[in-house]
Amino acid sequence: MQILNKPIKRNRSLYLILIIIVIVLGLISRSSLLLPSFISKYAGDTLYALMLYFGLGFIQPKDSILKVSLLALTLSYLIEISQLYQSAWIDLVRDNRFGGLILGHGFLWSDIVCYTIGVLIGLTLELVFFKDIEAKEAKRKESHPPKY
Repeated sequence: MQILNKPIKRNRSLYLILIIIVIVLGLISRSSLLLPSFISKYAGDTLYALMLYFGLGFIQPKDSILKVSLLALTLSYLIEISQLYQSAWIDLVRDNRFGGLILGHGFLWSDIVCYTIGVLIGLTLELVFFKDIEAKEAKRKESHPPKY
């Protein structure tokens, strides 16, 4: 899978839209009583990691899929592990709705699984999307060989 390590060109406008969509879906998943309990319990954490993935793609639009994946996993794991740290000042931040959404409240192994799935979703979407672009590019080059 050579495409994993290749620098790619991400469209920042598209990634901003994807980030917004994922944030909205994540907030809906946290507040909806209409969703099955399994989805409302795990979708938010999965979408959180997917949003991190798209956010890193937005910030570093030329980084490889592998680099963005590893950064997103590392960041989400570190945030989850940080929940093992309990102190008055950070608990105050976590008690705020925004701080709680970003930092979480308590360490759970299931969150690590959700983060991994979220990043794998982002990685898979990019692999499919960029592999399709790469195939179209190769086909275009075949049909229009360079003139010497």
